[in-house]
Amino acid sequence: MSIASARETVLGAVRPLGTETVPVGEALGRVLSEDVTASADVPAFACSAMDGYAVLSGPGERTLDIIGESRAGSPTDLTVGDGHAIRVSTGAAVPAGADAVIRQEDVEPRDGAIHTRAAVAPGANVRDSGEDMRAGTTVLRAGIVLGPAELGAAVAAGAADLTTARRPLVAILCTGDELRAPGESLGPGEIHNSNAPMLHALAARSGAQPLDPIRVPDSFSDTEQRLAESLERADILVVSGGVSVGPHDHVKPALGALGVRELFWGVALQPGKPTWFGERDGKLVFGLPGNPVSSVVTFTLFVVPAIMALQAAADLSMDRTEAELGVAVKRNPGREQALRVRLERRNGTLLAVPNGPQGSHLVSSLLGADALAFIPAGEGELPAGARVALEPLPR
Repeated sequence: MSIASARETVLGAVRPLGTETVPVGEALGRVLSEDVTASADVPAFACSAMDGYAVLSGPGERTLDIIGESRAGSPTDLTVGDGHAIRVSTGAAVPAGADAVIRQEDVEPRDGAIHTRAAVAPGANVRDSGEDMRAGTTVLRAGIVLGPAELGAAVAAGAADLTTARRPLVAILCTGDELRAPGESLGPGEIHNSNAPMLHALAARSGAQPLDPIRVPDSFSDTEQRLAESLERADILVVSGGVSVGPHDHVKPALGALGVRELFWGVALQPGKPTWFGERDGKLVFGLPGNPVSSVVTFTLFVVPAIMALQAAADLSMDRTEAELGVAVKRNPGREQALRVRLERRNGTLLAVPNGPQGSHLVSSLLGADALAFIPAGEGELPAGARVALEPLPR
């Protein structure tokens, strides 16, 4: 199965989760489920764009009496008339009668008065009511991922709470008797379980709520038990390793015993060929290769879109940006390659440069990598300068 077909299969199995209301301060990275409209004009009143004096517009070389002050949060009830000025702070309400603000740099104070050194036009340095948002207009659309700017806009629009999609719960299971916890002493043939923190971090970065990773011993009974428990708790199961056909690969038969329906096994992808995907009652199960790079690549290509689709994110586009290949790359006759690359700009051209050796076991090839560059299957080499599609790596 091609990468594109596999992703379409994943998205076709997704049934969006429900919604929940959260305070704005807890909504960063969540997907908005209901539009946000402005409850009032923003700003709600005409206000000063800078520190200065509220005046009637007119020529320079005028002497105006200072009759009061309008501060942010403390507007004055005085009215500006001909020959008057009211000191005003940035963001403070422009007093009645005034149609402009003259900058304090453009005046000379004179014993309770100012002398203007420059002309001031109508509307100068005044922010009109509703200039940013109009009451009743849609400020944020459902389906967007909420970033810092979106949270600020929501608060400005009058929102204190936001209706967002429930974040998917992701269970991460790493299979293998050889796996040991970070920092634990290693015996013969043992390795540290680097996939667990990587996949946990990838899930969190992608907007999901990852559960604590679970190590699964190489036995059928243990595998079936851990999978059964995780199917009860999580919306997505991500299993690293154990999906091949070796005598100690128990994931596929255990999933079959638990009634998980296989939707595909095997993708024309390097690295990541033995990727497995299935579902049971709306729960999505991904069997990813155990090699660290393969796990990251397949998580990026298949699990991340599922996480976003479960939250009804608006942008599920698979359109990719492009760059020129920085060096010639040997092609795989039967599989599309996902190279880890650095992006460099040289003489105005965006180049994709392989980030060191590309073995699927080399965690170091991920360090400093910006994106995956896709090398079409075929014979021979893809030459330097060829256009290649890119997909950003979660960082």
